[in-house]
Amino acid sequence: MPIKIQSDLPAKNILENENIFVMDEYRAIHQDVRPLQIIILNLMPVKEDTELQLLRAMSNTPLQVDVTFMKISSHVSTHTSSSHLNKFYNTFDELKDRKWDGMIITGAPVEQMAFEEVDYWNELCEIMDWSKTNVTSTFHICWGAQAGLYHHFGIDKVLLDAKLFGVFEHKVSNRKNPLVRGFDDYFYIPHSRHTTVPSEKIHACKELTVLAESEEAGVLLAMTEEGKQVFVMGHPEYDRLTLKNEYFRDKNKGLPIDIPKNYFPNDDDTQKPKLQWRSHCNNLYTNWLNYFVYQETPYNIEEIK
Repeated sequence: MPIKIQSDLPAKNILENENIFVMDEYRAIHQDVRPLQIIILNLMPVKEDTELQLLRAMSNTPLQVDVTFMKISSHVSTHTSSSHLNKFYNTFDELKDRKWDGMIITGAPVEQMAFEEVDYWNELCEIMDWSKTNVTSTFHICWGAQAGLYHHFGIDKVLLDAKLFGVFEHKVSNRKNPLVRGFDDYFYIPHSRHTTVPSEKIHACKELTVLAESEEAGVLLAMTEEGKQVFVMGHPEYDRLTLKNEYFRDKNKGLPIDIPKNYFPNDDDTQKPKLQWRSHCNNLYTNWLNYFVYQETPYNIEEIK
């Protein structure tokens, strides 16, 4: 997929060096197609890492995607420079008067707090309400998925006895749904979280369909009818070294942290981690963009409702 991004976004050179097709503004305006308009509400602290991961994940279809990054106004980011945010990010107020084909709401490192205690919770609720009538399909990741399930359906998260940390096996449970088209029966996805949403509560919600889950990690994929809202409890977009970096970050701080499951060969943290989820990550984002954004969104973007 040619992803349209600003010419000087730092992720552009990294993606091109990985042989991933990205397109700058000049080339995009000379193609006679309507690109899909996608917002990424990036709630992660180190925003450049998440930008790269999500752009890489959306790079494998022939669709042209025009990506716009959104930041929260009611929270000051301390891990990303203000110059980067001012140059590449817009606020909700700057974007809310437009219609959008798709939206991604990322995770955030606030899962151990009650939702209402998060300083930008009210703004996030406003954005999630707005997305129901102004975005064709919204894709929620990890804490973003927990927040969406709580806000839209009243399903709360619960604290785990120990951090769920590693790469876990999942089973497809609704193979006829296009979101899991091309998936193997069993596949692996990373998780890194201290909380979970009880599987039985998700199954009991009539508005939700569960598409994949794990005996250890619980529900991974759920969606509303026709894919208006998609909820992904793990981190399929993670790079090979993301869990390693999290592990050594906490270990070096003296925090209690177990070695991530099913990640380092023989649980030896001096070895190169196994990358065993990339193809299913690419498949997931490709299916979402094709079947639940491109196939559903009107050609006249103003007709989205």
